[in-house]
Amino acid sequence: MDFQDLPVELIAEVFSELDLQSLVTVSYISKRIYLVASDSSLNPWRRPIHAHLRDNIYDSTLKHLSVRSTVPRQNWIEILTLARPSFLLFDATLPNLKSNEWEECFRRRFPPSWLKWRKDGAWKEVFLKCALFNFMSGCHVHEISPPRLDRVLYRVWHRGTTSCTSDEAWTKYIVLNRNGSANELEITSRNFNPLAIFHELKVQNNLAHLETRVWNIVDFVDFRILAFGTMAKPNTPASVNINAHMLLNPPGMEPEEVRNSPMRQYVPMISHNAVDDHGVYPVAVGSNSPVTPIQQLSMSTFTYNRLNRPCPAAGHSQYPFHTPGGADSRWVNYADVEEGYRWVGSLMVVAQILGPPDSEGVSHARHYCSFEWCDLWTIAPWLDEIITSRVDGQGLGH
Repeated sequence: MDFQDLPVELIAEVFSELDLQSLVTVSYISKRIYLVASDSSLNPWRRPIHAHLRDNIYDSTLKHLSVRSTVPRQNWIEILTLARPSFLLFDATLPNLKSNEWEECFRRRFPPSWLKWRKDGAWKEVFLKCALFNFMSGCHVHEISPPRLDRVLYRVWHRGTTSCTSDEAWTKYIVLNRNGSANELEITSRNFNPLAIFHELKVQNNLAHLETRVWNIVDFVDFRILAFGTMAKPNTPASVNINAHMLLNPPGMEPEEVRNSPMRQYVPMISHNAVDDHGVYPVAVGSNSPVTPIQQLSMSTFTYNRLNRPCPAAGHSQYPFHTPGGADSRWVNYADVEEGYRWVGSLMVVAQILGPPDSEGVSHARHYCSFEWCDLWTIAPWLDEIITSRVDGQGLGH
């Protein structure tokens, strides 16, 4: 039997194991092969394209893939979602996509708060453009002209490679308070130092003697979400921040080794208002707990769904579920929890821009961007019905 006489599904599966350059070559061998390669339902291109993006291979084959008639347009949604900004801005030949496809690219790549840059522009424009801004003195940008640019991808690349903050003068962040409320605060971008800000929060909570713990909640292509908090063995339940636990260790999302731990044998209190907390430490616990019942929260059954808008990086691809492999570090504090430590005081949540990768493919974070309410509900929608009060600016939330 000739290879071309095989079922098209089998041919496509074989093609998906080829490298990208080889697949480009064989896709033009015959009319039947051409039809198989260009069939959007079979799509043998997805696997080799993902391999290139995962390994940071940005060669000429990927650069000019849009000119190949055998490549279904849907693959460019993946490329525009996952490829590094400098490649899309300065190297790639971009395809012609429909407006709804550009919208999908934007929503899968950028945080929802960045929709503010769209205004009345088209979706292609909002993906490639941002509000016009002037370069500030001291910004070292090469090979770009004119000196006024309005691209969102350029904005990401520019913020990740320079200290310029002219496009976002104020940086917003969110603080989860131990009383169940939350505040959206802001500070000038030039003075935004999350460690210094959180130290002030520790002083206000009389926790300056505790070590600041920085937790990586989830990574995306261009940015990541960080949490700044403190852990201690609380003397009273009032000092424990339940919302910090619910954000960092969402109930039912823990890895297998945590799920089988003796710590999970605590029996929840029987109450119509209590929560069956499947997380690393209970919301309401039995008398054998080292900490008295913290508080009772009213929470309906929440169904978790894997986040895809925006799309997490490979190391957090299953978020909010636990992603095996070591990059998802949300439960690495479990040994401390077993010893009686809890999140105490305030928890600060910020967004950090990831700079371009170095020669080893490691991306270094340099600067921060705003993290707003809509971003919090996106990465942790279960908090929407738990946070008791939402305050814009300073305030106690009463």
